[in-house]
Amino acid sequence: MFLCYVVDMQKDYYSILGVQKGASPDEIKKAFHKLAHQYHPDKSGGNADKFKEASEAYSVLSDQKKRAEYDTYGQTFGGNGAQGAGAGAQGFDFSQFQDMFNGAGVDFGDIFGGAGARTRRGRDISIDLELSFKESIFGVTRRVLITKIGVCDTCHGSGAKPGAKLNSCKTCSGAGKVHETMQSFFGAVTTVQPCRSCHGTGKIPEEKCSVCRGEGVLRKQEEVSIVVPPGIESGEMIRMSGAGEAVLGGHAGDLYVKIHVSPDKRFTKDGINLITDLSVKLTDALLGKEYTVPTLDGDEEITIEPGISHGEMLRVKGKGVPSGRGGKRGDLFVRVSIVLPNKLSKAVRGIVEKLREEGV
Repeated sequence: MFLCYVVDMQKDYYSILGVQKGASPDEIKKAFHKLAHQYHPDKSGGNADKFKEASEAYSVLSDQKKRAEYDTYGQTFGGNGAQGAGAGAQGFDFSQFQDMFNGAGVDFGDIFGGAGARTRRGRDISIDLELSFKESIFGVTRRVLITKIGVCDTCHGSGAKPGAKLNSCKTCSGAGKVHETMQSFFGAVTTVQPCRSCHGTGKIPEEKCSVCRGEGVLRKQEEVSIVVPPGIESGEMIRMSGAGEAVLGGHAGDLYVKIHVSPDKRFTKDGINLITDLSVKLTDALLGKEYTVPTLDGDEEITIEPGISHGEMLRVKGKGVPSGRGGKRGDLFVRVSIVLPNKLSKAVRGIVEKLREEGV
């Protein structure tokens, strides 16, 4: 049946899709995909009217002939459309919708989240890890004990009693997946889902594991080794792929480790460098002296040159944060703080007054 597609001249299809009039076919397609994801009625927060409007705009602007007619006359004059015989209650024929957009190169599996069987995935979990300042600078390997759903040590995730035979699942005929048909906004939609009987494995044990009761997984304590890289900051997260909770017939989730670094009273971090403060007596600042300063590798001797200024920075090379490969490290900067006496004895006051007379 020939259907006349009448375009509402009051509608600006370019504005509906949020594109310019000179937009390329690829830009129009991307704009429609975005709106289809946002307004599809089967999704949470969907809007049937806006979805219909965006679909109508795309069906015109994605067709070279219809777009030329619309740009010239403000309407189109032929082809499959949204009105006429077979139209829905709101004037939109959803029975023809999929054919219409398949011709325009729209992947419905992409819009609706994919039509293939989705692999089951275990739950992600997170833990907090406390580090000392020194551990955060040089990195460390920590072994922690966590409670989570993991693979059964007795059946190694098969769900079968050790030595028991595994038979092909009768529900999915050993495929591990089943086709499910459901009614949607566009009519019947068939999807592929993991088989619930065998959890997507395609196998059913003749005799179940007595420890996990055939689930292949169970809640247990498991020791996990966490490698913390050098120079990590407080608040950063380490993602350990596959170290989360397990699930039969699928992939384990991820473990997220949130780092908390205890502050150090002696040091502050500035990129790959460290800063520490050193109190220097006035006489030593004037005359110079050797001082011992702490580093993360042990104490170091530095020289306070005569006449050093308050707030001046002295650099100790290679005593900062490890940076990259090859063992390269940042530096330690020593900030000089000249300490003035709170009280002066009579003798000292006399000496200071003579210094003043000398213009010091």
